[in-house]
Amino acid sequence: MERIDHIAERLDHLIDRVEQLLPPAPPPVDWEAAIAFAWVPASGHRGALEPLPATHGIRLASLQHIDRQKTAAVRNTRQFLAGLPANNVLLSGARGTGKSSLIKALLNEYAADGLRLIEVEPQHLVALPAIVRAISDRPERFILFCDDLSFEDNDPSYKALKAALDGSVAAPPDNLLIYATSNRRHLLPEYFSENEQTRVVDGEIHPGEAVEEKISLSERFGLWLSFHPFDQQHYLNICAEWIAAMSPGHPPAEAEWRADALRFALERGSRSGRVAWQFARDWVGARGLD
Repeated sequence: MERIDHIAERLDHLIDRVEQLLPPAPPPVDWEAAIAFAWVPASGHRGALEPLPATHGIRLASLQHIDRQKTAAVRNTRQFLAGLPANNVLLSGARGTGKSSLIKALLNEYAADGLRLIEVEPQHLVALPAIVRAISDRPERFILFCDDLSFEDNDPSYKALKAALDGSVAAPPDNLLIYATSNRRHLLPEYFSENEQTRVVDGEIHPGEAVEEKISLSERFGLWLSFHPFDQQHYLNICAEWIAAMSPGHPPAEAEWRADALRFALERGSRSGRVAWQFARDWVGARGLD
């Protein structure tokens, strides 16, 4: 009996020493401090949700030439806020065409209705179970926002996201949806050699297992929204929108800035909405110094 007591005492001392080495528990989340939060990792898979007091003020009305994508995203988000069935969303396509901006604008549009956003870097998706636990009893409705999503082979975050979307025995919380953006719809790298595994059975094409695995993740998003490059006129329309928004008083006529806008896009090699916004900031800001 004395030996057991001695072992128990030594275990208590060992536990005390281990506890001193562990990082302190994260402070409770101040849910009233902001409408957007970021997952900040610590050692291991630990971390905390931190409020983001300053968020991008973009509105849905400022996003042009993506009406179909806006309509679908707004409808899905309204279903979610109403407690109705709604889907996780994958926004994929050309860079700078409004994928991330659409999600930010949804937050601004519906924050008063209880919508909140949690931003998570792709490499930190292994923390999804901890995030789910943190919000499970909250009355707000949360979009987990993962920007520029892609994975390398054998990436542990890939399996964590796959399970969270539709691959776990535990049901996903009804107050959380995942909205992710990516430049490609299939989120893992694809190789030509994988197509050699494709086979034909009774006239039907069956992809190889590697291809099936890579397709399976994107298929777990119930809503796919595709974004396409803008043509020149769309680009100029977006420039006009941003110049008007940034110019106090009467906005300048297109003839004053059109040539500069086209030159700016040519130098950047892109006529995207992001480039239009950057041009407007450059052009309006420079004239403010005159």
